Order: sequence, then C-alpha cells, then structure tokens
Amino acid sequence: MARPVSADELTRLFDQLIRPSSLLEMAVVLGCLALSWLLVRLWRGQQADPRSIWFGHHIVDGVLFPVLSLALALLARRLLIDHLPMAVFRVAIPVLVSLAGIRLSVKALKVFFPTSSTVVAFERTVSWLAWIGTILWVTGILPLLLDELSEITWKIGATTLSLRNVVEGTVSAVLVLMLSLSLSSAIEARLLKGATDNLSLRKIAANAIRAMLLGLGLMLALSAAGVDLTALSVLGGAVGVGLGFGLQKLAANYVSGFVILAERSLRIGDLVKVDNFEGRITDINTRYTVLRAANGREAIVPNELLITQRVENASLADNSLMLTTVVQVAYGTDLHSLIPKMVGLVSEVPRVDQRQSPAVHLTAFAADGLELTVNFWVADPENGQQNVRSAVNLAILKLLNDSGIDIPFAQRVVQIKS
Repeated sequence: MARPVSADELTRLFDQLIRPSSLLEMAVVLGCLALSWLLVRLWRGQQADPRSIWFGHHIVDGVLFPVLSLALALLARRLLIDHLPMAVFRVAIPVLVSLAGIRLSVKALKVFFPTSSTVVAFERTVSWLAWIGTILWVTGILPLLLDELSEITWKIGATTLSLRNVVEGTVSAVLVLMLSLSLSSAIEARLLKGATDNLSLRKIAANAIRAMLLGLGLMLALSAAGVDLTALSVLGGAVGVGLGFGLQKLAANYVSGFVILAERSLRIGDLVKVDNFEGRITDINTRYTVLRAANGREAIVPNELLITQRVENASLADNSLMLTTVVQVAYGTDLHSLIPKMVGLVSEVPRVDQRQSPAVHLTAFAADGLELTVNFWVADPENGQQNVRSAVNLAILKLLNDSGIDIPFAQRVVQIKS
C-alpha cells in the first residue's frame, strides 16, 4: 500500500494535489481503471452471470475489477515514482484496496447466503469500516492508532498478545476466509460444470478443496496475527476429545458423507428409498443428503443413516424400474388368447420400456375370478410412476370391454327372514 503521510505532511499533500502534475497522475489512474475494465470485459466474454464473484453483473461490481486496477496502479506507481510526486496515487491506492476488500467480502457472502438479510447489514458495516480505515491511513492517524493498540497487551500462557494483534488477526481472518470461500466457490462451479456420470467424484473433490482452503486460510490468518501455531496442539487435543464424545454423531455424518461420495454407492439423481421415504437424490453434502419425492416433499437424511441402514436404490445399476398392476377376469375366460393381446397392448403404451417385454401371469384363483398380474418396465421413473400405471390400466380396461370380458366383482345374497 502507499506510504502513509503524517499530520504535518497533509498541507504538502494538498499542495501537490492542486499542482498541474496531479492531472497527469489522475490521467494515469483513470487509464489503469479503463484498462482494467477492458481486460475484465474481454475475459468475461458476452455472457454476464450476476452470481459470479469475480466478474459481477456490471464488471465494476465484481472482485476482479478493483484487484486488477490495484495491480495496474501499483505497477504505474513503481514506473513513475521518480518522475511524479505521487500525490494522487497516495489517495487512489488505499481507495482501491478498500474497494477490493469490500467487493471480496460482500460478494462471497452473497453467494453462500443469497437469502440472508444479515448480508446487507454486513455490507454496510464493512463499507463504513473500510472507508474509515482509508481516511485514517491517508491522514496518518491509523499508524498512530495502531501504535497505541500495541501498548495494550495480555498474556495467554507463554504467548503475549496485544490488542493490535487481535484487530489485525480478525481483519486477516475475515479477508482470508472470504478469499477461501471465493476460490472454493469458483473451483466448485468449474468442477461441477457439465458433470454427468462423475458428479459424485467432482463433488467430493470440491468439498475437500474447500475444507483444505479454509484450514490453510485459518492457519495463515492466525500466523499473521502473531499466534504461535504450536500452542494449538492443546486445542487440537481438546477438539479430538470433544469429537470422541459430544460430537461423535456429527463427525460420523461428515465421514459418512465422504465415504458415500468416494464409493459412489449413492449418486445425485438416484431414486432411493430410505426409512419408508422414497425420492430422488438432489444433493449430497458433507453432513446430510437431500431426497426429493414425487409430490415435492424433501427429506434431509443424515449421511450416517445411509451407511448404517438398508437403502433401496432403484438406479444403482440402471434406471429401469419394474411396475406391477393386478386385474381379475371371470372364470371361463380364454386366457391363452387374452394374455398375448394384453402383452402386445401394454407394449404400445407410451413410456413402457420396449427393450424388456411386459409379462402377464396367472397368479391366483381368487374367490370372484382369475387374478392376472401384469409386469412392465419403465426407463424413466423420475417422470412419475402413477401416470404410466394409469395408462396401462386404461389400455387393459379398453381391451377387456372391447373383447366382452367381464371384470368380476363381489356379490352377496341377503336373505330377510319373516
């Protein structure tokens, strides 16, 4: 960042800003902004994705524009430092740093929490803090304030911390966290883009990369704050004890999530039945799996349940699913001529799989008639099962009516004694 100016240099800075040379500096800064806008525009292409962290919807509201502008401004400042007084750059560079920090933090939170109302309040808070920090830096008050915060210290074990370490560590942790979330989101979007059969492997890779980036970012933030990382070994042991007792279920769900994604026994899009709930898997997270039923209801199933209990997967080998319907015909019906007609008619029903021929079996001699069970296959059970079963029943009913075959029903004789 630009060198801070002390309080007695503010007058000289103002005198430099009103000189004609500052117009040249202003032109260079504007040129850096224009070049950054052009590069981001060419990089993004014609398609504008408002959810993009790096590009945004209008280019200037993304993270890449202020970051690239800051890099170009620093490069121009290094090239022109011996020829110009650098008055405008002393103001422009802190402003670009603040703008990049605001864009990074707000954009990352909006992607991960799109419906949260707290994000708006957080955006305003970050904006006010960033601009106040910029003003304090340019005026030279911020270094003095940081020196005063360094005098407030306390000891935690063998480590001495100051209030300045806490403030700088908090800011570093937030920035590193936002950067880690942004990078992991971009990597996950790139990994899941166009995924078909290997979606589960890409999902586990995205989750592993996110966890690794967050862990590495947290360690860097603590190191930047002056915290001795070796002192975290005690905390790690305490966390391990907590996972072994109070958090064992949570840890089991996370481990089960990675096992499911790794062995691919359950994949996104599979039609499964778990604990009397049947639905299609729409998402597999590290802690739970989301099932969506045909009626629109969704079930959040802990991953441990999918590992320890029986799960019926109708799409593990292929998507074909056998459906069954039952009909009765009167005794004396010529089944040898009726069954081939039913098989041919069911085969012509839309959505019935032509690769596997339907089958009609005499399954019972019922009290009222002969019970026939019709088995047929569908290749797209995700489009519904009741609708294709209804179409098969209607086709069978029409065949029986056209053939003059009665569907028996129970009859009772009631005698009334005088």
